[in-house]
Amino acid sequence: WLAERRLDETAEAHSFSGVARLPAVDVALVLGTAPIGPEGGPNVYFVHRLDAAAALWKAGKVKYLIVSGSTDEPAAMRAGLVERGVPAAAIYDDPAGYRTWDSVLRARDVYGQKRLVIVSQRFHLSRALFLARHAGIEAWGFAARDVDSPYSIFTELRRFPSALRAYLDVWTGAPARDGGVPVKIGIDPPS
Repeated sequence: WLAERRLDETAEAHSFSGVARLPAVDVALVLGTAPIGPEGGPNVYFVHRLDAAAALWKAGKVKYLIVSGSTDEPAAMRAGLVERGVPAAAIYDDPAGYRTWDSVLRARDVYGQKRLVIVSQRFHLSRALFLARHAGIEAWGFAARDVDSPYSIFTELRRFPSALRAYLDVWTGAPARDGGVPVKIGIDPPS
């Protein structure tokens, strides 16, 4: 609980729920989550993250989006963003974002980002911003709408061990699970 509270406190100055207060940067990193929720319907976390990412792009705050997740998440995120009016040419898939730490390190090392906006729900942004800033990335968070009630107690409780894991990742300097061939956003074609 203390680790999670500390992450919240340190991220507060860099997290925003309104587009207007965010700086304009080239790229946003949209953190993945499963497109289908545990009850079998659309995952509300997923839907709200895509809504936020599309709003960010439409407001002209970013030119490109990296959709990062594992398995089918990036492809589903791409499809959802295109449905929301974001052109496919502005979306780069990162299929090796197994954990938040992987997504952040790959944004830096594979996609060459030193400044970016991270999109997720506020509880997740705290950890992501902590990781990004410790990885040498100047990062801001754009908070997607949270869910009215979590799907499960597991969803609520996992943020506490995840906070501890974030501190451990930074302390040990753990590498991303997968490296990758460098991608120049805006120059190399999207996924």
